[in-house]
Amino acid sequence: MLMEPRIYLASKSPRRRELLAQIGVHFDLLMFRTPPREDAATDETPLPGEAPETYARRVAAAKAAHGAELVAVRKLIARPVLAADTTLDVDGEIVGKPRDDAEATAILHRLSGRTHRVITAVALAHGGAGECLANVSEVRFRQLDADEIRRYVAGGEPRDKAGAYGLQGRAAVFVAEVRGSPSGIVGLPLCETALLLRRFGYPT
Repeated sequence: MLMEPRIYLASKSPRRRELLAQIGVHFDLLMFRTPPREDAATDETPLPGEAPETYARRVAAAKAAHGAELVAVRKLIARPVLAADTTLDVDGEIVGKPRDDAEATAILHRLSGRTHRVITAVALAHGGAGECLANVSEVRFRQLDADEIRRYVAGGEPRDKAGAYGLQGRAAVFVAEVRGSPSGIVGLPLCETALLLRRFGYPT
């Protein structure tokens, strides 16, 4: 009996796991060390003057490449490693995950009543080769009042999400318009993901 094709997913995000399962991709999780012992290769600190899309591509590609190295070091079955990174572009500035509730509140006030870009880069590495594609979508928030922002932040949903909100969660009521890929905004653009997987021989 032929074994089903599988990949490694180098991500802790439950949303990315759900999206891969949605399109029938079989995967095993490949976990990195977490702070304060994280590897330098997976450092998400932006470089000086780095543009948001450049940043997302660099981080996603670095995670995929590091994951491929770990597969070899740990003597795991050789399979493609998929990684991704999501960031917001607000006035050309990188906006990632909030450090605390105060920063989440400040980010949401900044997004209120305006349009921002959501950039998700997805990368695949295997056999010494690597590729990366990026999806850029636009999200327009309606005007938010301070009390609803306070209640949303108090619920805890913004803490692990780029831009301090989740389109798939309660923040959906903030969104007046979306242009682009809903799955990309959530954290894994499925169109680009499928294209990359095909290039590396995974049937999608």
